[in-house]
Amino acid sequence: MTIFISIASYRDPELVPTIESCLAQARWPDQLRFGICWQHGDDEAMPARFADSRRFRVLDVDWREAKGACWARAAIMSLWAGEEHFLQIDSHHRFARDWDAKLIGYAAACPSDKPILTTYCPMYVPGAADDELSDEPTRIDFDYFTEDGIALFKPGFVADGRSVTRPLRARFISGHFLFAPGSLVDEVPYDPGVYFHGEEIMLTVRAFTWGYDLFHPPEVLLWHEYSRQYRRKHWDDHVEEAPVERAWHRRDADSRDQVRRFFSAPHDGPFGCGPQRRVADYEAYAGLSFRHRVVQDYTWQGHEPPNPPTAADWADGVHAWRVAIDLDREQLPAAALDNAAFWYVGVHDACGVEIHRRDVAGDELRGLLASGSQRLRIERGFQSGQTPASWTVWPVSAQEHWLEQVTGRIAPVLT
Repeated sequence: MTIFISIASYRDPELVPTIESCLAQARWPDQLRFGICWQHGDDEAMPARFADSRRFRVLDVDWREAKGACWARAAIMSLWAGEEHFLQIDSHHRFARDWDAKLIGYAAACPSDKPILTTYCPMYVPGAADDELSDEPTRIDFDYFTEDGIALFKPGFVADGRSVTRPLRARFISGHFLFAPGSLVDEVPYDPGVYFHGEEIMLTVRAFTWGYDLFHPPEVLLWHEYSRQYRRKHWDDHVEEAPVERAWHRRDADSRDQVRRFFSAPHDGPFGCGPQRRVADYEAYAGLSFRHRVVQDYTWQGHEPPNPPTAADWADGVHAWRVAIDLDREQLPAAALDNAAFWYVGVHDACGVEIHRRDVAGDELRGLLASGSQRLRIERGFQSGQTPASWTVWPVSAQEHWLEQVTGRIAPVLT
């Protein structure tokens, strides 16, 4: 049961550690075949592993010739040689013990002839100890629609994840972890014209219309590096003044136009939809509307699909809301101000059901605390079919301890 592993690597020092972890943690390492688009600088030596041509099929690409992640992934698909399984990852991952046997087993357990296992993996930090890796199963949640109508996702945790024993239905596909039958390469080839944004939602819809069913694995099998801070990115190098064919932002603009046209008028063909389901079937399954750029509350709340049947005009009842949360520093525990990992920020309806969540973290948290103001304001805009009634701010310390909650009522504004 061979697995073809697609890795698009752009000037990434984590490529070799990723390959080593993949092989070391596999139950059947001899059954793994790697297709790698190795995009590198003049100062980077070819990894010694690549000399094993039986196992490694490598596209050697100077960084100046690289055209983006989807272009690289499309090129890698040309290296597939009929392996039974297809695994697409990034070049910055760590693997759990027996990941290969478990993926094959979970795929067989899915109630589908064409299952895709996928998720936004929990994070790892290069150089950190393995005991710092989370074992809490994750899922992919809807985040928001961009101004040009591209649906973007965010990672979430599976409710009661450690007690789940079966693959869970999923709505979306992750570009950094996709395990599928090898037939995906022929039926849903990557579109090299897509640059970055739009990759995952287009792939999701195309695979769904080809009859593939989406699932999250019930346990953590891979970890992913999200920060990108340790390496060069394509958009760092491919700027107007660089010796490249086209600057990244020009590729990105064309790509966004292409994605927008696809969702305005879905088409079939090599990079289009399949013959087994309609885009409307996917919208009903996932609980979203591409035309109206809204999602159902059931989707916002991350419940397992398919979504319950709804009226044909459900999208007309979804409204855009804006809320302002005003806090006094004295309301917050000291650890929330001095050493917090993040602040949970949830908005609830009149029954106390969460209808929106976007935490304060990273730059937003640092900026909020550095303001020097006694009064702290958090603003959130979102869509919901329910009227916002209350908010909760719940800080989490750097030691991952949940601190005291702060709650309040909301005076929402329709936008």
